[in-house]
Amino acid sequence: MTKKVRLEQIKADIIEQNICPNLAKTAKQLVFGHGNPTADIVFVGEAPGKKEDETGEPFVGAAGNFLNTMLASINLKRSDTYITNIVKYRPPNNRDPLADEKAAFLPFLFSQIDVINPKVIITLGRHSTACFIPDQQISDIHGQPMRVEIPVNGKTHTWTVLPLYHPAAALYNGGLRSTLLEDFQIIPSLITKET
Repeated sequence: MTKKVRLEQIKADIIEQNICPNLAKTAKQLVFGHGNPTADIVFVGEAPGKKEDETGEPFVGAAGNFLNTMLASINLKRSDTYITNIVKYRPPNNRDPLADEKAAFLPFLFSQIDVINPKVIITLGRHSTACFIPDQQISDIHGQPMRVEIPVNGKTHTWTVLPLYHPAAALYNGGLRSTLLEDFQIIPSLITKET
């Protein structure tokens, strides 16, 4: 079974198991993930926004444009990566995802990552970071790669996780823009190191 087929199965499981029906009811569609199923890098955001809900693709608004700019700064394109969120349905009015919503989607996210088996998982923002590296402030650990053990389907895997600020935060805070661009420069060496 190809990685693409395995990912489609996880997506089908979310729908079939009716994960977070309250969110599903208010969202236009499931935003599962997009990109290269054999990517070295998986980006994990928190939840789809309005634009993502409309298109079915993560990170397509202003934050997505900035993500593209940052990728270009290290000679990568979106198609070289895989992009997803913890929560796969847009929370009403773009509110933060709730703890139980994140918990409901986490096993599916970990299965997604297990299929892709990237060299680096890049968490975008505090919600995403907290799912991999709990009890840490993003302001203290951004740009610092860590080896993290993640349980997937009864097995424990160890992946390199790089916590970064969410690109949307940089749109509201100019100072974070340069921090994010700087942190991004670490990525190529992480991919090479994991080879």
